[in-house]
Amino acid sequence: MKDYLRFLYAYNNWANQRILDTCAQLTQEEFLRGQGSSTANPSIRDTLVHTMGAQEIWLARWGGVSPTRLLDPNDFGTLALIREYWEQVEQHTQGFIEAAEENVLQDVMHFTNIRGQPFAYARWQTMVHQVNHATQHRSEIALLLTQLNHSPGDLDLLVYMAVVK
Repeated sequence: MKDYLRFLYAYNNWANQRILDTCAQLTQEEFLRGQGSSTANPSIRDTLVHTMGAQEIWLARWGGVSPTRLLDPNDFGTLALIREYWEQVEQHTQGFIEAAEENVLQDVMHFTNIRGQPFAYARWQTMVHQVNHATQHRSEIALLLTQLNHSPGDLDLLVYMAVVK
């Protein structure tokens, strides 16, 4: 399981970096423009912050803490601030994966969501879920970038595998 999660999170980071690199081509107005595919995440910036914040929340949950709020997109006015913060989240995520023993990955973890509702899942299942959640939002951002004539290109897992051979 640990090798699978290492692989999955390496892919996740690679795909996130492709999105962030493409976002660097945007004007600040395009970056902040409310045009998103979701009312909860109306801009590319907001969707990036949501994706990054979800990874951070899951990381906290894996460690036994149940955060009660998401990150505020208004705290991240530039792509540079998002990159800097996300790099720290990514380092902590990789550290968790490297330190986690197999029994910890298999353990059922109990947590509450930001609304206080209780849940319980095997830790590894929530780790796979987090990557899948990020994939959903990367696809939303990729569509918006493409509509702005800045396609991030293919983000498929097999493309990643071909690149890292």
